[in-house]
Amino acid sequence: MTVFRAKGTFARVDGRRAPFASTPAGVDAQAVRAAVEAVRDPDLGRPLGELDAVDEVEVRRGGRVRVRLSTSTSDAPPELVAAVRAAAEAAGASRVKVEATPMTPRRRAELAERLAAGAPPRGVGGPAPRVYAVASGKGGVGKSTVTANLATALAASGQRVGLIDADVWGYSVPQLFGVRRQPVVLGEKMQPVRAHGVALMSTGFFVDEDDPVVWRGPMLHKALQQFVTDVAWGPLDVLLVDLPPGTGDATLSVLELLPDAALLAVTTPQAAARVVARRVVRMATESGAPLAGVVENMAGTVCASCGGTTAVFGSGGGELLADEAGTALLGRVPLDVPLREAGDRGVPVVLDAPDAASARELTRLAATLPAPRRSLVGRALPLTVCAPRP
Repeated sequence: MTVFRAKGTFARVDGRRAPFASTPAGVDAQAVRAAVEAVRDPDLGRPLGELDAVDEVEVRRGGRVRVRLSTSTSDAPPELVAAVRAAAEAAGASRVKVEATPMTPRRRAELAERLAAGAPPRGVGGPAPRVYAVASGKGGVGKSTVTANLATALAASGQRVGLIDADVWGYSVPQLFGVRRQPVVLGEKMQPVRAHGVALMSTGFFVDEDDPVVWRGPMLHKALQQFVTDVAWGPLDVLLVDLPPGTGDATLSVLELLPDAALLAVTTPQAAARVVARRVVRMATESGAPLAGVVENMAGTVCASCGGTTAVFGSGGGELLADEAGTALLGRVPLDVPLREAGDRGVPVVLDAPDAASARELTRLAATLPAPRRSLVGRALPLTVCAPRP
């Protein structure tokens, strides 16, 4: 029997301490451990080896393997257990038993310190992330679907992406990403929930699916503030914020908490949606937030049989809104069956059906998003006072 423990570089073979070697069954304990340590924790988004979560890998006769883990949650996520089992089997194990126990409070505290030490302070260690606040004048225009797919497409391109679901009352990010677990808390920071390569935070992770969120303005602002400051986002390239429809407290709070955010306005071709969306654009202009552009969603319905497009909601609304706002029409996303089916399944369409018309346009849109440019008018600028030369 070969036992590969967390510490040291020796195995225990037939009761004797010896350097590592493959077992008679041909299973290399060191290779199995390396494969298991490379598995990413779905809650923390880090490899298990980096989290020091693999306590023991034991190779038994016949290629059977037992893996002991320490997890940051009370119950090991089923997808983590499945991934560990698959990794061990790919490394040669015939059968794999995974045993998971919660980390002790001391280990959790040590892990929190290590993760905090590895993350650069805000504004240090690289450029600040590009921030896009995705807004709409009214509900039902597909704003959240656009946001979720942009985030996923950006992550698929290799960028580090975070998404804040600021639509506190009408949250939909948990459904669109197919996740319902609560965030892990390490130290004084919440860890974002991760799905499809995107770091997520939503009130939907804290309440039951059917429970209404009945919050007034101060509670809303506090929740959004915690999503920005009390979540261990780590280094990000892009942060997307899914705003609630309209120009209420949540939108004002986000623009206050994230002063570098650029507004991305989502509308439909319908005249009524464009007229209402103008209010959001005007609010952004008056608050000094730059406009990243306009996205026209539901720009025609694609027939599943013939592939033809029908302008169910009219045409031209997005272009008119962009012209009135003095910004660009970035894209026109059609409505098709794969887009609806992907949302119901909890997998963004850019991953679920990448060849669909909607997925192709959303992927193109993500690749061409303009970098936010905020005016310096009215903002405090850092000054450095240099001593005069002698």
